[in-house]
Amino acid sequence: MKVKDAVVVVTGGSSGIGRASALAFARAGASVVVAARGESALEAVADECRERFGARALAVPTDVADAKAVEDLAARAVERFGRIDVWVNAAAVTVFGPFQETPLEDIRRVLDVNIMGCVHGARAALPVLREQEHGVLVNVSSIAGVVSQPYAPAYGMSKYAVRALGSSLRQELRLAGARHVKVCTVLPATIDTPFFQHAANHTGRRVVPMPPVYPPERTARAVVDVVRVPRREVVVGPVGRALILQSRLASGLVERMMALQVDRTHLSRHDTAAAGPGNLYDPAPGTGSVDGGWHGRRRTAVRRTAAVAALAVGTALGRRARQAAAR
Repeated sequence: MKVKDAVVVVTGGSSGIGRASALAFARAGASVVVAARGESALEAVADECRERFGARALAVPTDVADAKAVEDLAARAVERFGRIDVWVNAAAVTVFGPFQETPLEDIRRVLDVNIMGCVHGARAALPVLREQEHGVLVNVSSIAGVVSQPYAPAYGMSKYAVRALGSSLRQELRLAGARHVKVCTVLPATIDTPFFQHAANHTGRRVVPMPPVYPPERTARAVVDVVRVPRREVVVGPVGRALILQSRLASGLVERMMALQVDRTHLSRHDTAAAGPGNLYDPAPGTGSVDGGWHGRRRTAVRRTAAVAALAVGTALGRRARQAAAR
């Protein structure tokens, strides 16, 4: 569908992927409604949409775990802009910790935000989209929704559930003849956002993003692109696509590899961390940010440069081999 002049609601819009997506839609000419718990961060995003791109923008403080609050969010969007063309469920939280040592209330909160937040968003958005006979619902899942990880079972469960929700909704819409309403799921790999600093943590070790780390704008582009040309599921990051393929071919091997990778690179071997709830129950203070300071853009550029160099060397060696064989 056409993104320019569309009305787009983005939950989790105060930071990370949600914020990057809101800015990407504003850049493309859409009117943007941003929702999250932190009011100052939301106002900062709305101001940036207006000042940088001249977009119409509305900030609506919302806890997506509260069904009534999400219904009010949808009502505010329709009241202000007359319709909703796109709804992006990007709000998410997580907790790291051994399963037996993670507080049950923390596990429940992750499931409430990540699963029920998408459920509430879908229930608020779909009646509007169906009445209009057009629109796109985008749910942000994760590679962790295909390949599970140790020390984050609640997050993995939630992201598997988000994929299942999308599949079920697509089937129901098809059976109801509502084929002009699309449901798409985006599965990012590791993204450079404040997500890791804000995570609840009961491991005793500092959480760092598991490499490779991609810039959040890459996921935002995927979100905008899947609205323009809807697809069932879109994976962000070549390593993520390779990991999903490997898991289909050798699931047991990938499980063992992932366990080692998380232990070696996702949890610091040198820096400790005090146990705490992160942003599970209260929003992070401040005006928020898109990136988490993990240098995702620079690392992506380095990987691309290395790949191009390797390709050039391989091409040159191949040319020399063919020339030698011709002699």
